[in-house]
Amino acid sequence: MDYLYGSHTVFKIQYHFVFVTKYRYKVLKGDVGLKVRELIRQTCEAFEIEILKGVVSQDHVHVLLSAPPNLAPSEIMRRIKGRSSMKLFESFPDLKKRYWGRHFWARGYFCVTSGELTDEMIKNYLEHHFEPKGDDNFRTET
Repeated sequence: MDYLYGSHTVFKIQYHFVFVTKYRYKVLKGDVGLKVRELIRQTCEAFEIEILKGVVSQDHVHVLLSAPPNLAPSEIMRRIKGRSSMKLFESFPDLKKRYWGRHFWARGYFCVTSGELTDEMIKNYLEHHFEPKGDDNFRTET
């Protein structure tokens, strides 16, 4: 496994995010779509977030990211959506007419963790970590 290292941590944290344009307007095409991709790359690079895979569709974005443990998923989305929204309005003034409230992205987002270990693999490891005692789900090693 390709683990990443911090000063006091070893980690492999991956998130799959999906976020949509406000009102699901299909504006992420052509130059706007390319600019969104560029802005997301720049933001991720600035915060040491690795983009493993990504797709910019006409009205939403999918990204699979590897992030350090000091960044919460909500913080990652705040930075990506906030910076890209501001820069898009600067680069494409016509978007201000469509998004008069200065909000380019819809409020919410979808996030799920992703990894190479399944729940079943973790449960199996913990089950056989030491001799089981009873049917307790959270045991101590004695």
